[in-house]
Amino acid sequence: MAFIGEESIRAAEATECAGEQGALWRYMDTLFANQHGENQGAFADQYLKAFASEMGLDQLKFNTCLDSRRYRTAVLQETQEGRARGVQSTPSFFINGELIKGLLPFEGFKEKIDAALGG
Repeated sequence: MAFIGEESIRAAEATECAGEQGALWRYMDTLFANQHGENQGAFADQYLKAFASEMGLDQLKFNTCLDSRRYRTAVLQETQEGRARGVQSTPSFFINGELIKGLLPFEGFKEKIDAALGG
């Protein structure tokens, strides 16, 4: 979900590019560790590319992906769909169509998943 402007969109695109190299979750962790306020330059393209380099990703593949904006449409569509379904913040989850805002303790998620599975 890209809620907070162009930097948020670019960060989501970059995460998808990292995912092409099997590093989606590691890249997301890097973004969270390096956020410094909303739309203040922390996720400018030069930094998104530097994060990929520091992680040891194939820099040419990553840069080509990010520069192509290959995932822009998907990111915008996912964001629009989330908003249409009531998502206003992260983290948000859907379990069997039920919107869960924020984090639950493990047991809370387990109960909801078990209930969705009929258990």
